[in-house]
Amino acid sequence: MEKSTQLGMNRTGADMSPIHSKAMLKGQSLFKVGPIDSTGMAAIRSSYVQLKEPVGSVPLPGTFKGVLTSGKEKMTGHNPEVLINKLGERLAFERSGVRLYDALIMKIEADKADEGKDIVSINLLKQFREEEYEHFLMVKEVMESVGADPTAQTPDADVAGLAALGIQKVMTEPRTSLSQCLEALLTAEMTDNGAWELLVELCEEMGLDDTSAEFRRALAQEEKHLEQIKSWVRQLTMGQAEKAL
Repeated sequence: MEKSTQLGMNRTGADMSPIHSKAMLKGQSLFKVGPIDSTGMAAIRSSYVQLKEPVGSVPLPGTFKGVLTSGKEKMTGHNPEVLINKLGERLAFERSGVRLYDALIMKIEADKADEGKDIVSINLLKQFREEEYEHFLMVKEVMESVGADPTAQTPDADVAGLAALGIQKVMTEPRTSLSQCLEALLTAEMTDNGAWELLVELCEEMGLDDTSAEFRRALAQEEKHLEQIKSWVRQLTMGQAEKAL
C-alpha cells in the first residue's frame, strides 16, 4: 500500500490545465441552459417521502416461545419489536465488522513492504476480529433466547448493512493505504460503540439484567477496539507528517 499523502500527477483540478479551463468557461456563453429549476425534482422526492413506506418490518414470532415472550413484554408495557429490531441491527453490524477486519488483515498480509506494519499489530487485529465474531454469536443466542429469528433481516439490520457497504469498499479497494483503511474502520468502531451503549440501556430498561451484563462486556471490548484504532490512526498520520518536514 502506497502512502496516500504523496505528491503526484493529480489532474483533477482546474489549475492543472489553465488554457483548457478558460476555453471551457468561455464555451459556457454559447449555451443557454438556465435558470435551472430543481422544483420538479424536489417535488418527486417529496412525493416518495410522503408515502412513508418503511424499509422493512420486524418479523412476527415464528415459535411458540417467541409468542409467549412477545406477549409478556407487551403486558409489562414494553415493545419487544424495538429490542428485536436493535438486536437484528447489531447482528448485521457485527457480521460486517468481521468482514472488515478480514479485509484489512488480508491487505496487510499481502503487502509485505508496508511501513505501517511496524506500528499496527496484526495479531491484535486478529484478536479484534475474533471478538467481533464472538459478539455476533452472542447476539444470535440472545435473539434465539427471546424467540426471535436471527436469520430474518429487521429494518435496522437492513440499514446497518447498507451503511457498512461504503466502509467495505474502502477496505477492499486495492489502492487504499493502511491509514485510509484504519480511518474507515474507525468510523465503524465509533458507530459500533454508540450502538452497544444504546442496546445495553434498552435491555436494562426492559429488565433483561443478565443480557445487559453480557452486552456490557461486549461494550468494554468494543471500547478497547476504538481506542486502539484511534491510536494507530494518530501514529500513522503524525509519522507521515514528520517525514514530510
